[in-house]
Amino acid sequence: MSAQEPAIHPSADVSAEAAIGTGSKIWHLAQVREQAVLGQNVIVGRGAYVGTGVRVGDNCKIQNHALVYEPAALAEGVFVGPAAVLTNDHNPRAVNPDGTQKSASDWEAVGVTLKQGCSIGAHATCVAPVVVGRWAMVAAGAVVTHDVPDHALVAGVPARRIGWVGRGGDLLVAESGGVWRDPVSGETYRETNETLVGPDTVQEQAGS
Repeated sequence: MSAQEPAIHPSADVSAEAAIGTGSKIWHLAQVREQAVLGQNVIVGRGAYVGTGVRVGDNCKIQNHALVYEPAALAEGVFVGPAAVLTNDHNPRAVNPDGTQKSASDWEAVGVTLKQGCSIGAHATCVAPVVVGRWAMVAAGAVVTHDVPDHALVAGVPARRIGWVGRGGDLLVAESGGVWRDPVSGETYRETNETLVGPDTVQEQAGS
């Protein structure tokens, strides 16, 4: 097998109707459903689930037992931690008010959107249709019920912003005049009305 071809473990359940990019790896007992599209160099960990029609950008990592329900959309470089869940139902019920079991036609799926470079921590839940911004970070165990701004660090149930992070994931340090600095890269950002503007903003807006 060429190093560029997708590597799919024999125990994984990958639909013939899914599109898997070059260099991607799908590990033990993972499931990738029909019409799912995975970009290049995507890693899908053991026991993870990628739903019908989900779109995953290049260089994403979906860790062990994460559940990515359709119609979620992941931009490039997204990290989804172990056992994290991206939901797809506003009002989940097993049955209708008359007691009959719900079918696929009884509800409309809504998806979570994860922007470039963001990270979803282990056991976190993103409740559709939230959008997690570019390079944002969701702490382990958090429950995200509202959109997350670019570069925000959110934690808790429900999740609240507790800081800002740089592209490397390091916590930004506050300076005077609404300026925030990345202690590792040295990049600076400016906060205005709960929005962080930095050296990457124009580049990101042009991307996904």
